[in-house]
Amino acid sequence: MQRLSSVPSRTEQVYHSVRESICDCILEPGTHLVQEELAATLGVSRQPIQQAMLLLKNDGLVVESGGRGLFVAPIDRAGMEHHYQIRLVLDQLATRLVAERARSDPGFQSRLRREGDAILAVGKGAEKSGSAAEAVRHDVAFHTFIYDMSGNPLIQPTAEAHWLFLRRVMIGVLLHARRGPLVWAQHQHILDALVAGDVEGAVSLATEHVTGAQNALLQSMASGAADHLFGTKSAF
Repeated sequence: MQRLSSVPSRTEQVYHSVRESICDCILEPGTHLVQEELAATLGVSRQPIQQAMLLLKNDGLVVESGGRGLFVAPIDRAGMEHHYQIRLVLDQLATRLVAERARSDPGFQSRLRREGDAILAVGKGAEKSGSAAEAVRHDVAFHTFIYDMSGNPLIQPTAEAHWLFLRRVMIGVLLHARRGPLVWAQHQHILDALVAGDVEGAVSLATEHVTGAQNALLQSMASGAADHLFGTKSAF
């Protein structure tokens, strides 16, 4: 076997760039992905573009529509409900494990407070900046922090696949449902319950947080207030 390089390949760089543009809604649902244009924009040949498109199709972020080419995948209500169902279970499990650890370990409790407060401070600042994509990235960072602190190394990679889809809709919800301040207030309450070792309280707050986000999304989709972001009027 050949020795592997630690330097990201062109394909990996293209994949990451396009994926982030999709998750940040820079490339909105239903956008036609013309490989020649992507190659010119990113300054690469068509080969890494083609390989990256295959990876994105495997993720479900890009779809092929007949003979018309590749498009950013639309967002459908049923699919989002399924992602939120998985997220809810993972968040409930993670908060339970973190609160249990905090209740029995003062050192862990202090670390949880210190690192959690730092994430909240940065996240609240990002929310006030007006950049929905940046606010969502910090939102994900808060939840990833809880996954990492749970002690179960399988939670974070399991959740990551679902966050690729959830980030897209969260931007639309933040912009059109004006949930930013509420989201960060709920984060604060969840962290306080975790630090206190309040297992049931933390799980209850996490449940309210996730179901509230899901309900806000479904209401936004139903109202048509963010059709251009959710892709509900695309030609798929």
